[in-house]
Amino acid sequence: MNDADVSKQIQQMVRFIRQEAEEKANEISVSAEEEFNIEKLQLVEADKKKIRQEFERKEKQVEIRKKIEYSMQLNASRIKVLQAQDDVINNMKDAASKDLLRVSHDHHVYRHLLKDLIVQSLLRLKEPSVLLRCRKDDVHLVEHVLDSAAQEYAEKANVNPPEIIVDNIHLPPAPSHHDSHDPYCSGGVVLASRDGKIVCENTLDARLDVVFRKKLPEIRKQLFGQVAV
Repeated sequence: MNDADVSKQIQQMVRFIRQEAEEKANEISVSAEEEFNIEKLQLVEADKKKIRQEFERKEKQVEIRKKIEYSMQLNASRIKVLQAQDDVINNMKDAASKDLLRVSHDHHVYRHLLKDLIVQSLLRLKEPSVLLRCRKDDVHLVEHVLDSAAQEYAEKANVNPPEIIVDNIHLPPAPSHHDSHDPYCSGGVVLASRDGKIVCENTLDARLDVVFRKKLPEIRKQLFGQVAV
């Protein structure tokens, strides 16, 4: 083999090696490109996932804030409604209290009412001796019906007529137009056992409070309907 053949063979080997090297390099390049694209897609998907999660988190926060704000507004509205209802009921009670003042104006009717209140109080106390307190303006009316009230109680309870002592300390007078903050009494009586341990408050104001508390659910239902709690 001469030098020309050797040179030619070497060149062929070089071309062969170079071709394999280029093919290998191309293969590596393609593989690297594929890995790069895969990695890039993974990174993009990871970022997308983070963005979605952050968006969902913020969206939930917005929804929670909306619900809290709605709940606060709803509660505030309910409080306003309840306050308005209480105002209506209180005004109704105030009107009823003012009407009570007219009860004592008719002495004939009021005298019979005082007698009934005394009898009712005696039936509750069931004491042989009691202390009676009334308004100063009502003393003469009370004294006028004491005997008949004691006798009526005795017949109903089947006991001897009790001793009724009219206290020299009186209940407050009717409310003054000048100062409504002073203690007042629209009428009626308060009876107590002699030792003061048992007291029956049978004033018109006390009876109004009792009736009003008892009838309050019915009043609310008639005025405002059935309110869901």
